[in-house]
Amino acid sequence: MTSIHPTAIVADEAEIADDVEIGPFCVVGPHVKLSAGVSLRSHVCVEGTTTVGEGTTIFPFASIGLPPQDKKYQGEESRLDIGAHCIIREHVTINPGTQGGGLVTRIGERCLILVGAHVAHDCVIGNEVILVNNVLLGGHVVLEDFVIVGGGAAVHQFVRIGTHAFVGGMSALENDVIPFGSAIGNRANLGGLNIVGLKRRGFERESIHALRRAYRLLFAQEGTLKERLADVDTAFPDDVNVQRIVAFIRSGGDRAICTPRGGREV
Repeated sequence: MTSIHPTAIVADEAEIADDVEIGPFCVVGPHVKLSAGVSLRSHVCVEGTTTVGEGTTIFPFASIGLPPQDKKYQGEESRLDIGAHCIIREHVTINPGTQGGGLVTRIGERCLILVGAHVAHDCVIGNEVILVNNVLLGGHVVLEDFVIVGGGAAVHQFVRIGTHAFVGGMSALENDVIPFGSAIGNRANLGGLNIVGLKRRGFERESIHALRRAYRLLFAQEGTLKERLADVDTAFPDDVNVQRIVAFIRSGGDRAICTPRGGREV
């Protein structure tokens, strides 16, 4: 049975599943959909055209779905989609999309977003992403599956972070991070591969060694990044993980690729 605390304010038009729990002093707007098993612990504000996926828990003082912090936003209808089984901790802020970003912000499934993190407008976050305390994501940031961003890190708008990548705490990241990469610093440089994360995720020894060889070739001193990328593509045509890196770089973006300190870019 749905449990709504008497001090909570829930709009009549909101779509509330049968077993949702809404705690003390929560506010739920008229265009909100709370799926089965959602729990709003207390003092949570969920507004806008926002869908919260099954089994997601949101902790006190989180602000979810309120208007984006973008001066170009003129009140156009946009939305926020949060996937199933996420944990969103205290004081997290997540904004919906804008006209300039497709009018939607998306959070995948089984994400862990810790205290004070901010997810700006038009961000697209994959599955099983972890944002540690006080992470700041600018608008239009893309985080692929299994990304971890360390505490206090700030990610520039339009940056892409590839699958299984890691960004160290307190980093200021202004360029794209390749899949499986590890970046740290202000401004962040690529510090190698996310070997610890790969081992924890059960990647085989041979796969990790192949990624290491591809990394060394990709960021060698000879030639341009474009030339070295072609060499990696040729050397590892059937390696799925290496090809993810190749495809990520070739797909391009608004930001440059994060490289090792002293490395060269095209």
